[in-house]
Amino acid sequence: MVELKDVSLTYALKHKKESAALRQINARFDAGKFSAIIGPSGCGKTSLIKIMAGLLSPNGGTVFIGGSQLRGVCGQVAVIFQDYGLLPWKTVMDNAKLPLRIRNAKFGIDRGGRQKVRNLLEEFGLGSFADHYPRQLSGGMRQRLAIVRALVAEPELLLMDEPFSSLDALSREDAQDFILSVQREHRLTVIMVTHSIEEAVYLADSVYVMNGVNPGSITGHIKISRNADSSHAGFREESLFQEYCGALRRILQNRDKGGIP
Repeated sequence: MVELKDVSLTYALKHKKESAALRQINARFDAGKFSAIIGPSGCGKTSLIKIMAGLLSPNGGTVFIGGSQLRGVCGQVAVIFQDYGLLPWKTVMDNAKLPLRIRNAKFGIDRGGRQKVRNLLEEFGLGSFADHYPRQLSGGMRQRLAIVRALVAEPELLLMDEPFSSLDALSREDAQDFILSVQREHRLTVIMVTHSIEEAVYLADSVYVMNGVNPGSITGHIKISRNADSSHAGFREESLFQEYCGALRRILQNRDKGGIP
């Protein structure tokens, strides 16, 4: 479980007063669930992801992960950013092994660590590309490599910042189903930032909204309930899906605080 209590962040701007990026954010993300944060550009979503990853320190408030206060980068947490952050001069194998080397874990430099990475590459359809470079992979394959690299360190929490934005519409839907299967199989807690209302409703169990009217603030929250007898893939075709999308759109437009009709 991830909990944010009164998290605030300000940036010092040259020749200007401090600018507030986040204003007393309070949110709770349940363990083992898929959560989304939506909102327009500039509302503070990426700053929030970086704080939960331990890459930024808030000016105020506290972040708890698994009941413990977050203090810097945590081994339980992995992050996938929009550009995937792959190193172009390293092979697929070396990119995938990077978290193990950074953590200086023993199995990251011995045969066992390499075999663990190779097993994950095979699982994600990248086994035959271990000696390739990122530029030789398709967009979808680069995304899968980023997921492999995140999973190598066996995180409990996966943070994702617009991970599907560079994909075309059909590839994006395939990637959504793929990350759902990864989340379930590896029993991950996932928190994803997205601009897409439909993506948030399809993937998430819980959606927090940051709108442009009150940038840096949580302005609404909706929990998504799906019919137990329907498949996840069929959810897009249900009227309930459109109701949730409409409710989130109203929150983004600052016309509602949450809930569905």
